[in-house]
Amino acid sequence: MVKVEIFGLALDEAGKSPIIVLKDEGETRVLPIWIGAVEAMSISMAINKIPFPRPMTHDLLLNSINALGGTIARVEITDIENGTFFAELVVSTGEETRRIDCRPSDAIALAVRAECPILAGESVLDEAGGPFPEHPEAVIKTEDSSQWLEELDRLSEDDVKYKM
Repeated sequence: MVKVEIFGLALDEAGKSPIIVLKDEGETRVLPIWIGAVEAMSISMAINKIPFPRPMTHDLLLNSINALGGTIARVEITDIENGTFFAELVVSTGEETRRIDCRPSDAIALAVRAECPILAGESVLDEAGGPFPEHPEAVIKTEDSSQWLEELDRLSEDDVKYKM
């Protein structure tokens, strides 16, 4: 497993679908994952620490895990099959560790909230990753949430390409 972090959020030029872009620690490779608009919004809101008056879905799940005595130790993007990514939450409860299957977009949304590491399998990076871009400004920076929100407002649910 390779430690990765969020490089930014972008939009697929052709389909206007949200993409979460992860980068490895050495900034030699990136891993783009097409996600849904709702998950993109959740990740963006958590990165930018935008408060909500009530818990959103990913906040609720994290609160539930914590209330039951667990903590999210890390999330792992474990596999890719036919263009579909697979991930697992690694949850620690005292002496026990459990692995919970989930979509990478949900795992990343939880990782941002739990402030835990995100890891990607070497085989996933080999198959779906690419070289670190020469011009990284093409990615919508996480600090610029207003631009991201404007882009998301232009999307309709019918236009979103799900590859989770």
